Amino acid sequence: MESLKLTIEGMSCEHCVRAVKNRLTATPGVAVDQVTVGSATLRYDPAKTNLEEIEEVIADEGYTAFVG
Repeated sequence: MESLKLTIEGMSCEHCVRAVKNRLTATPGVAVDQVTVGSATLRYDPAKTNLEEIEEVIADEGYTAFVG
């Protein structure tokens, strides 16, 4: 498992946190450590997913994610 810390732009409330956390949790190969307003820390299995797919899942919820 690879560790990843993401900055997420556009989040402003607990609803945003729940939406992102639920989508990440449902993504195969992703184990969510923490999601807060503006960031997420997680672990992922590179054999099952990659950074681009994780960013796309977050984008599908309406937010922009990047490493940092």
